[in-house]
Amino acid sequence: MKLGVIADGISRDLAHSLRVMEEFALEYVELQFVGDTEVGDHSARDIANIKALLQEHNKPVSCLSRHVFAGLNSANRAGDAAHSQHMEALKRVIDMAHTLSSLNTSANASASTPLVRIMTPKKEQILWGYHGAEKWNVAHGAWEAMLPLIAPAVELARAEGVQLVVETGNGTMVNSCYTGRKLIDDLDAKGTLFVLWDPANNCWCHERAYPDGYETLRDGYLGHIHIKDVQVDTPRATLEIRRLGEGQLASQFAPLAEALRHDGYAGVISFESVYHPGNGDFEAGFRQCIDHFKALFA
Repeated sequence: MKLGVIADGISRDLAHSLRVMEEFALEYVELQFVGDTEVGDHSARDIANIKALLQEHNKPVSCLSRHVFAGLNSANRAGDAAHSQHMEALKRVIDMAHTLSSLNTSANASASTPLVRIMTPKKEQILWGYHGAEKWNVAHGAWEAMLPLIAPAVELARAEGVQLVVETGNGTMVNSCYTGRKLIDDLDAKGTLFVLWDPANNCWCHERAYPDGYETLRDGYLGHIHIKDVQVDTPRATLEIRRLGEGQLASQFAPLAEALRHDGYAGVISFESVYHPGNGDFEAGFRQCIDHFKALFA
C-alpha cells in the first residue's frame, strides 16, 4: 500500500523531514505546517521553494492539510466574516495543490492533484435523539446549520477539479465514520468529498475502527487515512498518545490493514507522528513507531 507521513510530525523543517522519510523509504508526503506557516499562508516564493525541495527528493504530495472550518460553530453562517476567511484560505490551498500537481503526475501518484483537507465546526454532542431525547437533549438544528457552511467548499472543489477530504476530528461535528459518510450523503458530494479517516480520533466517540468504522466507509467514501495509537478516557476528559501498537487500537490495526489490501484501497496511509517518549522529542517518537507502522501497512 501507499505509505507516507505528515511531515511536520517529524519536523517543521521540511528538508530534514524529507531526509528522514528517505531513511525509512516513505514515499508520500502530507503537508500541514512548513516552517511556522500553515499551508494556505505561504507566499508564491515559499511555494516555489517547497516544490523545488519536493522535486529534489522525488516526493509526491498526498494531501494539503489546513484546518479549514475548524473553530466555527453552529452560530456561524455561510458568508459571514469567519466563514469567508476560511473559504479564502481554502482557495489558497487549492491553488497550492494545483501548483504541486506536477509532482504527482511525474511520480505516478494515486491522484494527479493533492487532496485538500477540510475540517468541520465545533462538536455539538447530541445531534439526534428518540423517545424523549429529541425534545430534551438534542442540539436542535446544529447539523443542519453546518451543511451550508461546507456546501460552498464542495462547489469550489468541483469547479477547481480537486478532491476534498473531511477529517474525523476529536472535537468536530464530523468525529466518526458515520457522521463523515452522512455529511457526504447529505451534501450529495460523493466523488468530490471523501472521508479522511483518523481511527484514533474516532476512539473519543467510541466508534470501533474495525470492522465498524471501516465497513461504514466502504463503497467509495474513504479518501485518505491517518494512523496513530491512543488511549482515551472520556469520563476524565483525558487523551494519551501511545507508542504505535500499545494503545487501544493495537488489536485492530492488523485486520484493518488486511481489509484495505483485500479491497484494493488506492489512497495513501499517512503516519501521524504525534507521539513522544516523554521528553517532547517527536522525531524520537517517530523512530520508535515507524517500523511497526510499515510492518502493518506496507
